[in-house]
Amino acid sequence: MTNAQLTTNPTIGKYNTLRVIAIRDNGVYLDAGELGEILLPKRYVPENCQADSIVEVFIYADSADRLVATSDKPYGQVGEFVSLKVVQVNKMGAFLDWGLPKDLLVPYNQQHTKMEVGKYYLVRIFLDQVTDRLVASSKLDKFLDIWPADYKDGDKVNLIIGNKTDLGFKAIVNDLHWGLLYDNEIFQPLRIGKKIEGYIKQVREDGRLDLILTRGSKNTVSNFNEKLLAHLADNNGFSSLHDKSSPEVIKNTLGVSKKTFKATVGHLLKQGKIAIEKNGIRLL
Repeated sequence: MTNAQLTTNPTIGKYNTLRVIAIRDNGVYLDAGELGEILLPKRYVPENCQADSIVEVFIYADSADRLVATSDKPYGQVGEFVSLKVVQVNKMGAFLDWGLPKDLLVPYNQQHTKMEVGKYYLVRIFLDQVTDRLVASSKLDKFLDIWPADYKDGDKVNLIIGNKTDLGFKAIVNDLHWGLLYDNEIFQPLRIGKKIEGYIKQVREDGRLDLILTRGSKNTVSNFNEKLLAHLADNNGFSSLHDKSSPEVIKNTLGVSKKTFKATVGHLLKQGKIAIEKNGIRLL
């Protein structure tokens, strides 16, 4: 039991803090708001539980597709990327062990490559809006941001290790973007699904991210801050340069790469020294 605040909008596939409203021989019933009354089976009921007790539970559908609660902790919840092992494959798809009695389904149309029993795959857990069933997908690109990453060199980020490539390991950055760790800069064992902290080594001209697991030396962003501010001041506080400007135009105008320009703009924006307008940058 817990003293935590009640979950105002209980969600299938996530942890929820709910109130006990009835005690029965087969367990206790919980008030799950719009989801209705949900059973927490007797084997999961904490000691000294009574009416109005507050419990933290995970909500999912059992083998009969009935919503139930459990105090078991699955390996992941809705909205998370996690590496899971395939324990069965049948005509419906692949089933993953995620730490609950009912395995997690990856339908065939959600498999990036055909899954095999005994292998681990990095997947995203989500609630199918059509069937209201918890499922997973290894087609990860559709869950990541299509817009260029707004990072600067040296930023600390959270990584989830993805597949091995010829160059190194792909990694999901802050649950939003793909990045790449290079083999010659990896000095620890990595596995698919491992969660680890890292740093942005470089935001490339094409917007892709190069990553590193240890912080590198101080980058050139701070040295360019004053030059960009001076450029704005010399042009009545405005520059028509922006994130869509070509690398050539930026280099000819300011003498730096587009990567350094974008990183510096982001740095000054956070400091409140500039504002982004429709057609450029304005000095505040």
